[in-house]
Amino acid sequence: MQAPSPMTASRLQDLLRDGSLTGEWVLDPHRSHVRLKSKSMGLIAVNGVFGEVDGNGAVSPDGLATGTITVAAASIDTGNPRRDRHLRSADFFEVESYPDITFTADSIRPAGDGVAVTGALTVHGRCLPFSFEAGVSVPGDGEAWLDAEVRINRGDFGITWNWMGAVSMFCTVTVRAVFTRG
Repeated sequence: MQAPSPMTASRLQDLLRDGSLTGEWVLDPHRSHVRLKSKSMGLIAVNGVFGEVDGNGAVSPDGLATGTITVAAASIDTGNPRRDRHLRSADFFEVESYPDITFTADSIRPAGDGVAVTGALTVHGRCLPFSFEAGVSVPGDGEAWLDAEVRINRGDFGITWNWMGAVSMFCTVTVRAVFTRG
């Protein structure tokens, strides 16, 4: 699914100022995705996608944008059932105890070539402040897209399993969040 062209921060600021984006927004799970990429053995890239993602957002009349995206940790799919079971185990996501990965955005504001997003990321029961930049597109009335790529140190969240030091502690998460008016 090809994303619409990202808009500039000044164009987004105009939409926030004139109230075009004010209201409640709901994540479209069929057009949104959260992908994970990590290196194993120093060379091999392991790619996965979370099949269950949910979320919502709101833009206040004064232009403050907030929101939440929740991912079902057990919905990870790397194309390898054995690896997926291991990722769901206590060595990694421990989905029985921590079924969700959640990002709550306290502030989404125009900056640079898109938006600056600040909030908190909860993984494996640990909640930490987390900020990143994202591209934003508003292709038409009632639809907004956020695209981001972030790097996460899984050790920060207590996920430290590392067979003989062969698995990277860092992973790249790519998010496409398509919101529609609620």
